[in-house]
Amino acid sequence: MVDDIFGGRRAHQDPVPLDVTPPARDAAGDGPGDGSDRQPRTGRTRRIVIGAVVATGLLGAGLFGSATLRILQQKDATLVPTPEAAGLVRDNSTSARDTAEYLHSAFAAGIDLDRSSAVVYRDPADPDRSVLFFGGTTTLWSPERDLDTLIGLVGDEEGAVSGLRGVPAGRYGGVMKCGSTPADAEEMPVCGWADHGSIAVALFPGRTVDEAADLLQRLRDDIQQRD
Repeated sequence: MVDDIFGGRRAHQDPVPLDVTPPARDAAGDGPGDGSDRQPRTGRTRRIVIGAVVATGLLGAGLFGSATLRILQQKDATLVPTPEAAGLVRDNSTSARDTAEYLHSAFAAGIDLDRSSAVVYRDPADPDRSVLFFGGTTTLWSPERDLDTLIGLVGDEEGAVSGLRGVPAGRYGGVMKCGSTPADAEEMPVCGWADHGSIAVALFPGRTVDEAADLLQRLRDDIQQRD
């Protein structure tokens, strides 16, 4: 059998000429054998490309969905400056109300809010460490940028807010920042927060920046609510 295949049978037949003519190409330009070789590779490449496009689309949709969900969760916020908050007591004296009104006018002119208010909170342990608070609500698309703008209103020709840095925002999330500004030959801490539904800035005379950051977080817990 082996002899028949490799020798015996071929030995009794005329040699078969080797055809070196290129195979005819079809209308698509492929040879008869090319289709079976190329199609799987082309199909595989196409699947990789389409898969990459789909994956990119899904990733984009995921990021967009996450941002949308965060906005929906945060946009319906209310700020209620309660009579007591974070161990402080709301000061309703005439001088405190005048100060709060001045504060409200200065800040409200710099940002468009649906609702806003300003109050002075007195520290029962030290009257020189009262907290001046301004805050309001609206839908904010760029909370951090809006917070930087609002904090920037504290600065004037004599000195802007310096050393601005992020601090923990607490259970409501968003962004919270603190810095300091010159006031009566001292550095007065300035802190604020912003999310997609609320924004606030407070001044903390007589405290350190770290103390102010901790106090603002506790004030936020008592003042802010979400529907």
